[in-house]
Amino acid sequence: MGKAEPTSTSTRWRWAGIDGGLWLGATIAAVFLRFDFSVTEAFAASTLLFAVTSAAAYLALGGIAGPYAVGHSRGSFEEIVDLTKTAMIVGLLGLVVNAVLPVQLVPRSVPLTAALVAVMAMLAARTVLRTRRARHHGADDARRVIVLGAGEGGRQLVRTMLRDPRAGLLPVALVDDDPAKARLSIDGVRVRGTRRDIAALADQTNASTVAVAIPSADSSLLTEVRELTRDADLDILVLPPTSELFRRPTGRDLRALDLADLLGRRPIELDPAAIAESINGKVVLVTGAGGSIGSELCRQIAKFGPRKLLLLDRDESALHGTQISMSGRGLLDGDDTILADIRDPGRLQEIFTEHQPQVVFHAAALKHLPLLERYPMEAWKTNVIGTLNVLQAAFDHGVETFVNISTDKAANPTSVLGYSKRLTERLTSDFAARDANTYVSVRFGNVLGSRGSVITAFTAQIEAGGPVTVTHPDVERYFMLIPEACQLVLQAAAIGTDGQVMVLDMGTPAKINDVATTLIDLSGRDDVEIVYTGLRPGEKLSEELFTPGEDIRATDHDLVTSVDVPGLDPEKVTTLRHLSPTDAATWMRDAATARPADDAGERFSDVRGR
Repeated sequence: MGKAEPTSTSTRWRWAGIDGGLWLGATIAAVFLRFDFSVTEAFAASTLLFAVTSAAAYLALGGIAGPYAVGHSRGSFEEIVDLTKTAMIVGLLGLVVNAVLPVQLVPRSVPLTAALVAVMAMLAARTVLRTRRARHHGADDARRVIVLGAGEGGRQLVRTMLRDPRAGLLPVALVDDDPAKARLSIDGVRVRGTRRDIAALADQTNASTVAVAIPSADSSLLTEVRELTRDADLDILVLPPTSELFRRPTGRDLRALDLADLLGRRPIELDPAAIAESINGKVVLVTGAGGSIGSELCRQIAKFGPRKLLLLDRDESALHGTQISMSGRGLLDGDDTILADIRDPGRLQEIFTEHQPQVVFHAAALKHLPLLERYPMEAWKTNVIGTLNVLQAAFDHGVETFVNISTDKAANPTSVLGYSKRLTERLTSDFAARDANTYVSVRFGNVLGSRGSVITAFTAQIEAGGPVTVTHPDVERYFMLIPEACQLVLQAAAIGTDGQVMVLDMGTPAKINDVATTLIDLSGRDDVEIVYTGLRPGEKLSEELFTPGEDIRATDHDLVTSVDVPGLDPEKVTTLRHLSPTDAATWMRDAATARPADDAGERFSDVRGR
């Protein structure tokens, strides 16, 4: 609800005194009207006796079980209900007592009329208070705000802005596209048009900011609002998504528009029962737990009640950061934080023997495309051999569910990164055929804000004054928010069919050039240039989610599809000895692009370095 008025006992009884005086005045006014404006009757001894008695009764009842027994926010719905209820009870009691007395103190209609007049006077007093606060608030150096959305979010936002001067926000107008709200007024702030009128209203009201009071606003709506406000040079504030709000929105929940809002924000509906069934009460291991995806997976998994959550990474500082983000402590003294390298099969066997994980999310990988093009042997050691080591340990210790985190670059791959991740999908598929346990891969693209992503690179370049380097004006990529991607990974793991690759719906791809332009625009700088450097080796203009010829099938979730991939016999990997990085890159390319009908062993038999 926003900031309530102080609710101390002294404050409540100050208001009780005001309301008691209003009750006295209401009784006198009721008699004054009843006797055709007779001052004599209005101030007769019997009238004053009844007024004082009924006011005392109202205050007594109000203090025991009415509006003064509870610390209501002034003018809130709850206070209005309490005021009205208490006044009506006292009015009815007054009606009965006045009727049974030997001599009536006031006319029979007065007790109820006085109660109604008193309630109206009390509500009017509170309205005056709120109006005075709003005017006082407007005298401060507050940002003048146009609120987009006159629904429940808009109502709460306007009211809390007016009641909370420290937020520094003053609503001066509302806009809403619903014609039924065209004449609506909220605490004196009127709906004065639709979103198309924002720029004109800003001129009329001297507004500097637009607040989007729609927690469920998606990226398309926010992009449109940004375009409408660009020429008017208005700041945009937004509410967090509904999933992040655990109470009614307030002015302090508003934050500046960012790239995630414009590219990746959309509602995700999950099946929490299915996810909980796959995780609750089980020992869960996450490799690469210090990375952007691995750490968020850990935070999401923790919500579903695993019996034990094991965090594995070779980077001790990254493990430290993940533990702090989850528990607020970073002592690294528990057996749930595991320092290990997936390249070391013996160490992995020790870990699986000690902890006996039932569910494994394998997120550890090297992911930087240009580096892996230069050092393909590192991709081989970590992405291929490392994944095989984790798969083998999981198989040897009877892991119930194994989830391999893959990438869209594994679909129709053209880079060393793509080749190596495609091989992890094939190896996972092969292990799926070995027993009744579940082995699946989950494929998705770029995540906003992940460590080393293009977003962080662009942001650093902008802060340094530019230029921002883009490989090609037409290059485009899929983007997701990290929490969104991880939620769908958990959903895919819960519904995945053994051996399949689960492919997440990435929405519409965004041009990297547009991303760079948007970041520059949001930074408020107009002196940063974009420089095109040309596509790098192995890089595509547009990423793909599927390899041509893959049979795309629907799943139980609208945002997840599945495809089959041919298995790859681990022995063909473990027996290889590459003589050079070039040999490793060539072998991975051939193995990654093999058609299902090919005999992998024959196809790769002539590769040097076996």
